[in-house]
Amino acid sequence: MKRLVKILDFILFFIFNLTIGLNPLTSLIISSIFLIGIYAFRTYDTETMNSLNETIIRVIAGNFVSIIGITLFHSILGYSISKVFLYNFIFNIILIPTIHKIEYMIYIKKAPEKRYLVIGRKNEIGHILDEISKKTHGKYKFVKYINPSAERLNSIVSQNYDIDPGTLYKKQAKMNKKYRMKNDKKVDFCYIVVTDLKLEQEVMEQIDYYKQMGIHVEYLPELAEKTLKRVPIEVIERFDMYYKIEFEKSYDNSPAKRLLDYVVSIIALTLFSPFMLIIFLGVLLEDGFPIVFKQKRMGLYSNPFTLFKFRSLKEVPIDKNNPNNGIENRVLKIGKFSRKSRLDESLQFINVLKGDMSIVGSRPEMEEFHDQMIDKINFYKYRLKLKPGITGWAQINYKHTSTLEDYKIKTEYDLYYIKNRNIIFDLQIMLKTIETMLGMRGAR
Repeated sequence: MKRLVKILDFILFFIFNLTIGLNPLTSLIISSIFLIGIYAFRTYDTETMNSLNETIIRVIAGNFVSIIGITLFHSILGYSISKVFLYNFIFNIILIPTIHKIEYMIYIKKAPEKRYLVIGRKNEIGHILDEISKKTHGKYKFVKYINPSAERLNSIVSQNYDIDPGTLYKKQAKMNKKYRMKNDKKVDFCYIVVTDLKLEQEVMEQIDYYKQMGIHVEYLPELAEKTLKRVPIEVIERFDMYYKIEFEKSYDNSPAKRLLDYVVSIIALTLFSPFMLIIFLGVLLEDGFPIVFKQKRMGLYSNPFTLFKFRSLKEVPIDKNNPNNGIENRVLKIGKFSRKSRLDESLQFINVLKGDMSIVGSRPEMEEFHDQMIDKINFYKYRLKLKPGITGWAQINYKHTSTLEDYKIKTEYDLYYIKNRNIIFDLQIMLKTIETMLGMRGAR
């Protein structure tokens, strides 16, 4: 669905820019810039498309980010920035939310269900599959769980397709068509998902045979990652050999990533310098020195480093029996602004230039939290194979962590990033961080 919506939006952008007088090449470039801008703010997320207000907000934010790209190409292509931006801005905020709402309604009504036969025990893995079903708005349904023998699996498959498995491939398309017309057969399925490798071993020969016959067989890691966008610890435990191999591939020596860190840090320090000066003066005038808050954090391969932030709390004695008492009363006036906007963390670009951190990575934890989590959360150590980041996949997708369960879920997002990271993914996270800073998503 999302791919078709993006293609349709791009075609509309392109046609519209032709109508306002731009030549085809310029229209192509401008349309691409606006598409990237609104994509960066999750305009194409299914839950966003369901809300007109949410879509409008994200389209507006994406359009203002797009003006950076428009300005960069202005001197080369020679068009009126104000004309292009104003016309596209009005066009986008009126048309895109309406189109996306209609497309969402069509998707919910018309999108076919994916019905799965599950090789696994519901009491062990059902809660994760329920979350996947909820995430896909009920389009993924897990209709039957089995702890199979070869005979039972053959019986279920043959009964479901109403044919002998030996002729399964030839009649699969016909079966699928019949299923889509008749939804009342609750045991019907079009896919098999393996959630337990030990159970799969009992029917490996049958699974291999079904694959050859054309039945679509998926494995839980693939299904969980593509829908949840994180790697649940329980899934890693069930497929530990696969994930250990994948995580061992990750190491922090990418020249492209280091170059990106340098370039983005220098640009960010330049752009944020006026705000940094304001914060510096605000802290100095309200509460004096020190201006900079320094704290020991755990970095690459558990090596400690000193993290820099602008101080946002008053320098007053802390009640050792209740250190969190009165924190809100201790926040500086300038600190309310710097914490909410996350500009208190702008000094961390210096950590990036020093090589202690990266722009994108896992959050650098305090030593005491690190020591607790590495003992309590399986596979936590793999998040330390890359430098910690100012922003990251976990930071923009999950709330502030305060409990062991929160840390576990946030670690799952970190592990997803470590497994799937690349430069394009880094750029996507950077753009979506702007959205978080504007307060449209994420938690501090």
